Amino acid sequence: MKNSIKEPIAAKKAARTRLNIPIYKDPVLPLQWWKIIQADWKIIFERNPAAGNWLEVLFCYPGWQALILHRIAHQLWLRKILLLPSLIAHFARFLTGVEIHPGASIGQGAFIDSGTGVTIGETAIVGDYCWIYQDVTLGGTGDRNCKRHPTLGNNVILGAGAKILGNIYIGDRVTIGASSVVLNDVPADCKVFGIPGRIVATKDNSVNFLKTDLKSNSLQKLLNRIEILEKRLTNLSR
Repeated sequence: MKNSIKEPIAAKKAARTRLNIPIYKDPVLPLQWWKIIQADWKIIFERNPAAGNWLEVLFCYPGWQALILHRIAHQLWLRKILLLPSLIAHFARFLTGVEIHPGASIGQGAFIDSGTGVTIGETAIVGDYCWIYQDVTLGGTGDRNCKRHPTLGNNVILGAGAKILGNIYIGDRVTIGASSVVLNDVPADCKVFGIPGRIVATKDNSVNFLKTDLKSNSLQKLLNRIEILEKRLTNLSR
C-alpha cells in the first residue's frame, strides 16, 4: 500500500521538474497556504462578473468550496493519512458536484466556474491561474503506479465539457474549446477544438485548421469545388 502511494507522488514530482511548472512544495507551509487561499479568492472577483459580495461567494460558490476542501484533503494525503482525505473529497463531491482526487496538485489562483461535473484525477497537475468550466474531465489512462493524468501549464482555459485524457501536457495559455477531447500534447499559446482535439490557432495565427487534420481533406476538396462553381456562375452571369 505504501509503495502505491509513493510512486504517483514521485511521478508527479518528476513531471514538475521536467515541465518546469511552478507547483508549490509539499507539504505547504502556513504562510504559503495563506498566499494560495488569497490568490484563489481574488481570482473569483477578477474573472466572474456575477460575483456579488464576499458572503455570496463564500457560501454559494461550489467551485470555491470544492477547491478549499481539496487543498485540505491534499495536504492530509501528502502526509499519508489515507481515509480522512478520501472522506473530505467524498463530502466535497456531495456538497458541490465537483470531484477532485486528494492526490491531484492544483496551483494557486485556479478558478472552477459553475463546477458541476468537474472531475480531476489522482496524478493530475494543474498550473497557476487555470480556468475550468463545468463538466470538465482530467482523466487517466495507463497503470495505476505511473502518472496517468494530464498536466496543465499556467493560465489554461478548459471550456465546458472538455475531456483531457492521459499523461499529456497542455502548455501555458492554451484554450481548449467546449466539448473537445484532447489526447495529445499541446504546445503553449494555442487554441484547440474538436473531437479529437486539434490545434485551430496559434499565437501568430499561423495554423490553418483544415491542414492540421488529415480527415479534413475531403472538406477542403468540397471548398475548392464550390470556389470553382462560383467562378463559373460569375462568368455565365456576365
